[in-house]
Amino acid sequence: MLLTDASFINRLESLYLLARKVLGGSLKADRKTTKKGAGITFADYAEYQLGDDYRSIDWRIYAKFEHLIIKLFELEEDATIYILLDSSHSMESKFLHARKLAAALGYIALNSLDRLCVLEMAETLKPMLDTCRGRGNALRFLRALESADTFGKDSNFTACAREFQARRKQKGLVIVISDFLFPDGFEEGLNSLQWHRHEVFCLQVQDDNDQKCDWKGDVNLNCIETGQSQKVTISPAEAKAYEAAVAEWNQSLKKFCARQGIGLATTTPDIPFDVMIQEILRRGGLVA
Repeated sequence: MLLTDASFINRLESLYLLARKVLGGSLKADRKTTKKGAGITFADYAEYQLGDDYRSIDWRIYAKFEHLIIKLFELEEDATIYILLDSSHSMESKFLHARKLAAALGYIALNSLDRLCVLEMAETLKPMLDTCRGRGNALRFLRALESADTFGKDSNFTACAREFQARRKQKGLVIVISDFLFPDGFEEGLNSLQWHRHEVFCLQVQDDNDQKCDWKGDVNLNCIETGQSQKVTISPAEAKAYEAAVAEWNQSLKKFCARQGIGLATTTPDIPFDVMIQEILRRGGLVA
């Protein structure tokens, strides 16, 4: 399936309509800022200070108490949505599925008039879509996703997270789409994103190649990213130990995200991308 096909875009439009229905169009359940100003939702009163907007004075209170009081209102801020798409070679078997998930989330963001920025990750970052806003950029975004391919000679999430912060100073919602099987771990990279006051949501994509080991006997293993080769003997006990290690790794990601207040959803290519996005939207959006 091409990501610019009319049938695929129709599925994206259905997801956007669902987001607008259940979340008001936003990927985040609540975007009200703690700042106060001339918004539309009343928040509080405050004493008038020199320089305040005189139009916010509540003249009815002044007429009754002869005291200048201004009304404060909640502001609703548009969000900056960053998508960090793992494009290392270990993602090859699930890369199309990961791009479909990114397409859905980015399409909703653009149609919600949020700012969207997309970067690919391997051992370094590669820009895919510079920060933009508006429905008119949806096709350009989908074409960029459609033409994307895996790259690099390794994966280094920690380095990518640091490089991201050096490039992008505007705080926002960072969506990391990956299998999270990083050689250097995921903790430091996620901590770095949170340290710089980004909201973070992890969308983990794995398949049977990641979670199960069907190989037996003497095999020559080649690392798909670094190209390194090693001969090993795999017995049923080793295969079982591998599967247990992956399950433990995934459980550690789940516990870490829960402890840090990071949203997490896990999926496989066997689950249709729109079913997964519907589940995320119906449980409240990209929140912890």
